Amino acid sequence: MAHSLSAKKRIRQNEKQRACNRARRSVLKTRVRAFTEALTGGDPALADNKYRETCKLLDREASRGLIHPNTAARRKSRLARRLNALKQKTPANTTIQGTAEA
Repeated sequence: MAHSLSAKKRIRQNEKQRACNRARRSVLKTRVRAFTEALTGGDPALADNKYRETCKLLDREASRGLIHPNTAARRKSRLARRLNALKQKTPANTTIQGTAEA
């Protein structure tokens, strides 16, 4: 048990910071999950929008020290790879059969 006033204050500060970090980590997980759901939906435009939001949040939390910068970069890279795979599956210039000029 802490005896000095400064140690007791540090314990109070640590509890507050832990609660804040847990909330931020939860938001981060939720945002990544929303991106994953957008990927499974098959809409590249929606997934691209969610990817940008997720990357922004990853960068912000890395700058705050919640996660390591390399961890943020690795997660962004993996998400980008999945987004690019979705874009490859669904080409942007789809034509209706019989209307394309040959």
